[in-house]
Amino acid sequence: MSKDSRVLIVSGMSGAGRSTVAHALEDLGWYVVDNLPPAMIENLVNLLKSTITKIAIIIDVRGGEFFDSFSKSVADLTKLGVSSQTIFIDAADDALVRRFESTRRPHPLQGSGRVLDGISKERERLREIKESADLIIDSSSLNIHQLERRISDYFQDESDADLSVNILSFGYKYGLPADADLVMDCRFISNPHWVPELRPLNGLDQEVSNAVLSSENVQEFLTRYELLFETMALGFINEGRKFLTLAIGCTGGKHRSVAITEELLNRLKNGNKLNKFKINSQATHRDLGREI
Repeated sequence: MSKDSRVLIVSGMSGAGRSTVAHALEDLGWYVVDNLPPAMIENLVNLLKSTITKIAIIIDVRGGEFFDSFSKSVADLTKLGVSSQTIFIDAADDALVRRFESTRRPHPLQGSGRVLDGISKERERLREIKESADLIIDSSSLNIHQLERRISDYFQDESDADLSVNILSFGYKYGLPADADLVMDCRFISNPHWVPELRPLNGLDQEVSNAVLSSENVQEFLTRYELLFETMALGFINEGRKFLTLAIGCTGGKHRSVAITEELLNRLKNGNKLNKFKINSQATHRDLGREI
């Protein structure tokens, strides 16, 4: 395989957005192969290794009996010295049910049962892949364009990055993010929601940011979190992990978590201890604008 060649394996739940991810990767210059049985991954890579530098392989339960050979196929790539990462596209059950109902298409595993029955079977079958994935993306609250943008954010300029970091703000009342490697709760901070002049604003506004960052214990929290991130980042890099998702939560995902996420992003971009590595970092505000 040529020096800079990479293999990206994309799997995930039916209805979660694998096709959208495939199209987004094609737009970013990846050679995409859809619905490839895992047992054929090594053969494909050997065929393309001299001419293609970025190969994305989409696999799902349509792979049938070949699907059970996934772990062996990934291990074989490692033995060949091929750099590969696996990303898993997920979504909550209720979101998947709504999507199947809106398209009036059956789930590939539901048979004569309900859509939810098919989803349950698929989750169990994909459990090992999800647990071993380098990156999990939860598309429950994303439309097609937002999912495409998420893929672009991760893969646009990350080919030579040691680690890509996404700092995700969220609101607990909308549920925990399924794709987080580490979740931190910042509900200990005084809530700007109860300050009349700050309530209509959000954490991107300077007035809210100033109020949040000047609250008691916040600077100590940020300093300790920064040290924790550096330890995690070094561990991920040493293990060959390419992606790290940090989630910061408050009640509604509007004020505190947004302000803390932006401050952490600024600190991580300007940190000194990881200067010898190339780390791409970005902020995503999952629930900003969601409040009624």
